[in-house]
Amino acid sequence: MALSISATVLLAIIVVILVTGGYVRVGPALTCTLFGFTLAATGLAPAINTGLAALAGFLSSF
Repeated sequence: MALSISATVLLAIIVVILVTGGYVRVGPALTCTLFGFTLAATGLAPAINTGLAALAGFLSSF
């Protein structure tokens, strides 16, 4: 059975681990999150989504 986790959930878990572990403070993590939302509203978003889909396809081949 294949386990499928969305990239959003996976990245959210990584951010929570980094913040609670003290590697990243809340301010910079929040700034990066807001940057991501802003970036998603630009014309670069389709290229990023295509790249992430290609990466997921590559990783699923293993």
